[in-house]
Amino acid sequence: MKPSKPYRVFRTSALVVVVFALMAPLLWMIAASFKTNVDIYDTAKAFVFSPSLKNYETVLQQANYLQFIGNSLWVAFAATALSLLLGVPAAYSMSRFNMKKSALVVLMARVIPGVSLLVPWYYVFSNLKLVGGFTVLILSHMFVSLPLIVYIMMGYFDGLPIELEEAALVDGLTHIGAFRRITLPLSVPGVATAGILSFIFSWNNFMFALVLSGSDTKTLPVAIFDFVGYASIDWGGLMAAATVVTLPIMLIALFVQKYVVSGLTAGATKG
Repeated sequence: MKPSKPYRVFRTSALVVVVFALMAPLLWMIAASFKTNVDIYDTAKAFVFSPSLKNYETVLQQANYLQFIGNSLWVAFAATALSLLLGVPAAYSMSRFNMKKSALVVLMARVIPGVSLLVPWYYVFSNLKLVGGFTVLILSHMFVSLPLIVYIMMGYFDGLPIELEEAALVDGLTHIGAFRRITLPLSVPGVATAGILSFIFSWNNFMFALVLSGSDTKTLPVAIFDFVGYASIDWGGLMAAATVVTLPIMLIALFVQKYVVSGLTAGATKG
């Protein structure tokens, strides 16, 4: 049945309002990154102003942001790779061998706020002389990304027909061989989805890096606070730094959104 005209107008209007509400802060951030601090406070130049790249020069040159970008890439990549290496086989075992207690532990790890563990983490890792290094950052990010990957992949493995593996076992393969040759190739979309979401979390994480990183291992979200002082805030530099942090992830999400959606919905039904 074709929707009525008033309903279509209402739906379009609601969509425009929601999109504007979501995009307005992002657009303001990008626009402010091309303004001077004086122009940012000048309401007359909210839409018409002379763009400047000075803020980006400050971010990329004076603030050593290229180093912080490398730190964020390394921590996010390492945490995601290690979490996939451990999480995918763990999810397969929990799914195929009905390990409900282990799945409950994973669920509890997903529920517990990571910030509640920062104090004991700092105490333990400081005694081990690890605070300030990349190792502690990668391990702390894995605490959230690993349960996330296990949670996603368990649903994906539950949706794959077990008959394929049973046929492989009849042909002489072991459970590990069936997983490596049959199940893993079929689960590539789910693995890609879990990896992308894990990478995005690590890239955006702020609290873990704020407490556990050092001056040479700071990631981008923490480095943004260099533009916040006790007496004043460099709004232009802050918005440029926030744009540098946000745009790469937005571009990644834009190009891989269909794979994320397909990977998340692939395990929704069995058979």
